[in-house]
Amino acid sequence: MIDEHEVAQLLRAATDDVTVPVTPERDLVVAGSSRRRRRRVATSIVAGAAAVAVAAAVPMALSADRPERSVAPAGSPDAAGASCVQPVPSGLLPDWARAGFSDPHPRIPYVTGERGDIVAILFAQPLTAPASTDHTNKVLWVSRVATEGDLRITATLPDGSAPVARVVEGGPGPSIIDLPRTGCWHLELDWGDRSDSLDLAYVAP
Repeated sequence: MIDEHEVAQLLRAATDDVTVPVTPERDLVVAGSSRRRRRRVATSIVAGAAAVAVAAAVPMALSADRPERSVAPAGSPDAAGASCVQPVPSGLLPDWARAGFSDPHPRIPYVTGERGDIVAILFAQPLTAPASTDHTNKVLWVSRVATEGDLRITATLPDGSAPVARVVEGGPGPSIIDLPRTGCWHLELDWGDRSDSLDLAYVAP
């Protein structure tokens, strides 16, 4: 039976012919530097990818916290006072502006004053300058609060030029409002103890 001493001798004899290459010190240094460079590149790539992910995630998070803002198109009944588009879309009239309509839920083109105290209901589109030969520039004015006195209108172009005065006798009601030229007209409205303003577009017939 082979004892432990003989086993050790046999193992030494078996490994005497095995040559283990020795890496020169310079090669070890180069290899170590290469490994460090690879680690730095990998770290930079990971850090860069993380920064991109964070940059992409922040706007998404902010937009998720901030609800979309709904903007009414210019000229819609919800865009009070701003109606310089053609055509003015039809909308459901406010409760206080429905007197005289047979339909309990009338839908018609109209523009609300900036303060919400008056509406201009358009019975003809488009409003034209000069007046069209096939329809009139009929506007029905309805006040939120009944007042006495004429409705006085001062219309100007966006730069404040070409001021024009018009009067609807007896206060807000049916009228024909002709203006001298095309453009987006700003109308200052005064009646009784009330005042408001809105915009109306006039186009060529």
